[in-house]
Amino acid sequence: MAGEIDVAVHSAKDVPGALPEGLAIGAVPEAEDPRDALIGGASLAALPEGASVGTSSLRRRSLLLAARPDLDVRPLRGNVDTRLAKLASGEHDAIVLALAGLRRLEREQEATALLDPRSFVPAPGQGLLAIEVRAGDERAAAAVLPVDHAPSRRRLECERAVVKKLDTSCHTPVGASSEIVDGRLHVFAYVGMPDGTEWITDAIEFDAAEPLAAGILLAKRMLAAGAGDLLRRAETA
Repeated sequence: MAGEIDVAVHSAKDVPGALPEGLAIGAVPEAEDPRDALIGGASLAALPEGASVGTSSLRRRSLLLAARPDLDVRPLRGNVDTRLAKLASGEHDAIVLALAGLRRLEREQEATALLDPRSFVPAPGQGLLAIEVRAGDERAAAAVLPVDHAPSRRRLECERAVVKKLDTSCHTPVGASSEIVDGRLHVFAYVGMPDGTEWITDAIEFDAAEPLAAGILLAKRMLAAGAGDLLRRAETA
């Protein structure tokens, strides 16, 4: 906004649902794989009872404990290399990271299992980049337009619509992911308690030309199923 830069590049999952006034997403490059990767086990089911699993994500913590209440899910911070080093040192039995991050760092071979996005739902915007510009800056908008990938933009619009309608915060475990197959948008979402004891999940198929409507519809269905109350309780858990 100060004019020091014309373009900012973000991991889309880190961009707030409501942008500050005066800013806009000018382009969304072609998506990377949104799945989460397990490192340290052939599958979640194969991890030994009580295994220590490292993650800094409330969403991943909730999903891990929903699938395996016996796991010892511990905080894990630092960049990808730091997290992998902590696993190698024996600080954790396994860790969960975004596959996209591993691929971009050419560390994909570290993944020992890929988690099904329909059951282990990724974060909204995971695997996507958001190119931010000043709203109304035609020069910057034109400069970033060549890297915009329409199907990826539709997916991001849909996933952001889900979390915006759910009115979530960074203190709540929420997942929303989508894929486009034969002109149809397949959307799946998850909200849960941080300890994995309660959760709501849903999925819909919609016209890919209407990503905002698809995201809003899925969120409304989840709210009707009690997602609002669950998220309010998760906020203070």
